[in-house]
Amino acid sequence: MKKFIISFALLFYCGLHAQKSDNTSTTLAQNNHVPIEEVTVEMLNSIRDEKIKKETPNNSKLVQKADNFFNKMWYAEAAEIYEIILSDESNYSFDLLKKAGDAYYYNTNMEKAYKWYDILYNDYKSSMTADNYFRYAHALKGNGRYSKAKRLMRLYNKIEGKEENIAGSDNSEVFDKIVNAKDRFEIKNVAINSKYSDFSPMFYDQDKVVFASSLDSSVFVTRKYKWNDQPFLDLYVSKINEESADLKNAIKFSKKINSKYHEASVTFSPDNETMYFTRNNYGKKLKRDKNGVNHLKIYKSVKIGADWTEPKELPFNSDSYSTGHPALSPDGKLLYFVSDMPGSMGASDIFVVDVLEDGAYSTPRNLGPEINTEKREMFPFITDKKLYFSSDGHVGLGGLDVFEATFDVDGFQEVKNVGKPVNSNKDDFSYIVSEKSQKGYFASNRAGGKGDDDIYSFERLTVEEVNNTAIAGVVTELVTGDVMPKALVVLLDENNIKLKEIESADDGSFVFEDLEGDKKYTIKTNRKEYFEELKEVMTTLNDTEIVEVSLKKLKELIVVEDGIRKLKTDMIYFNFDKSFIREDASKELNKLVEVMSEYPEMVIKIESHTDSRGASDYNRYLSDKRAKSSRDYIISQGIDADRIESAIGYGEDRLLNDCDGSVKCTREKHELNRRSEFIIVKM
Repeated sequence: MKKFIISFALLFYCGLHAQKSDNTSTTLAQNNHVPIEEVTVEMLNSIRDEKIKKETPNNSKLVQKADNFFNKMWYAEAAEIYEIILSDESNYSFDLLKKAGDAYYYNTNMEKAYKWYDILYNDYKSSMTADNYFRYAHALKGNGRYSKAKRLMRLYNKIEGKEENIAGSDNSEVFDKIVNAKDRFEIKNVAINSKYSDFSPMFYDQDKVVFASSLDSSVFVTRKYKWNDQPFLDLYVSKINEESADLKNAIKFSKKINSKYHEASVTFSPDNETMYFTRNNYGKKLKRDKNGVNHLKIYKSVKIGADWTEPKELPFNSDSYSTGHPALSPDGKLLYFVSDMPGSMGASDIFVVDVLEDGAYSTPRNLGPEINTEKREMFPFITDKKLYFSSDGHVGLGGLDVFEATFDVDGFQEVKNVGKPVNSNKDDFSYIVSEKSQKGYFASNRAGGKGDDDIYSFERLTVEEVNNTAIAGVVTELVTGDVMPKALVVLLDENNIKLKEIESADDGSFVFEDLEGDKKYTIKTNRKEYFEELKEVMTTLNDTEIVEVSLKKLKELIVVEDGIRKLKTDMIYFNFDKSFIREDASKELNKLVEVMSEYPEMVIKIESHTDSRGASDYNRYLSDKRAKSSRDYIISQGIDADRIESAIGYGEDRLLNDCDGSVKCTREKHELNRRSEFIIVKM
């Protein structure tokens, strides 16, 4: 996919060295006597591949060539050469593996990006930076590996010193809610999509949509840019089918607007007589900054008669940074846009200016940390109720996700992920919607499309059609964090009556839907060789409550201390001068019962102890009662009495600390000595 849409900071460089394909095709025609109009992309690629193969992988010149392409942001060509170099594992290095992964990441080939990032993680984990972890986590999401992605994002947040529940933090609970929520949209792939990139739709003139596409109908050699080997972008217009919302029979928008470089991301004034759009910075030729980078700028054109005037750039553009993705408010008084100008919080931020009556503009204002993160915010769209935008800095499913934020006189409220299926594990962006009909369009490079990026129509389902009162979660192994399929998950009501039971899916997930709101349920989870886990959950009407279930292996309770095998539960405590089983003690004894049930040959003996307070003879009597109370409880849970060899109290004879009455001790220190131990006699 063209990185025109994945990274705004990188998007700005799409037009670099745009002439190279034309020059190569001319040379091919001259040297091979092929008429230039018959030169194909396949011929060009064949010559390039043969030239690369003549150079050996170990040749530093080959690395230099790949790095040169990478630095110019010709990621498609750079990736091919890195593949050749890294086909020999002796060439593996932190820098080459990182760049190979990055080349694919910037082109949103997450399968290949994951391949190289995974090797980087396994071989050079100690050298990885926060950005390396962030991209690796997003590549994992892009391949549906959500469990590991969550762990990597936690590590990323830790490195960055970020707290949960702030913009950009990959809060696990928020993520799980997005993953497990019921679909809120009905989406369809529209007819105008091509095998190339089609994206950035915008409503125009009541019944039309203007969009960007790299579709090119020329019969001659197509001019391409090196980012992802696709034609340059032009603006097209298509009429909306009123009944189906489909888009068909697209034609180029305007010769006055479309140029030989990129045009995309358009917005129109309320009367459709003024337009703003994004274009490469060029006059008679491309303009570059001191580093050789060609940035993007926002241009304005006014409609006179049937056509548009020559575009003029806006005053807050610059040759040193990029501006793009303009979006006008419904009243036309505010112009939102994206930029990496000085003062940006991240790779790209959303800004706003006032459109003044005299045609001038106020100083750009950053929307601030409520909206912007240290990553990428792009493609704003504003209605009279909400701001919609795409980001990979807020919690999402992978790549760019679409988000929404309501606003009032006090500013923007909480940013929310719009949910599935608009959002996927790929890039989802350029979302536009009619608040009245809740219908609109967005673009995505998800699997199953017609080309690179496709435009999809959508209709947002009403609350009545979507019952979101649910409990969902993922079952994982406590120590490793690995997901656990085929765990039995049981839903109990507040009286512990079983309502439903299901098995966790291959990714460890489960969901109970169509539940009552504002009601307490219990989730009971079992799996062979693991301890049962109970979780109480209070539901919220039309919302999904997320439960994190972590199961611990039964055999981990079996330990060896001082050469003696024991069942190591958490401490079994008793109240002072009492021998009855407390509620917390019963939970620990239940774990012991689970282990003994799993190992039917196991025989144990119970030793109970007191602290030093009170007479020693009485303490011995009390501890003996406690040992026998523990024994009786275990037997009451179905364990044969013959499997408990003895239950003896030792009073204060075996203290764990120096609280023997000769020194002053706290209540907590004394309590440590009031315990029962379970020694394995036979397995």
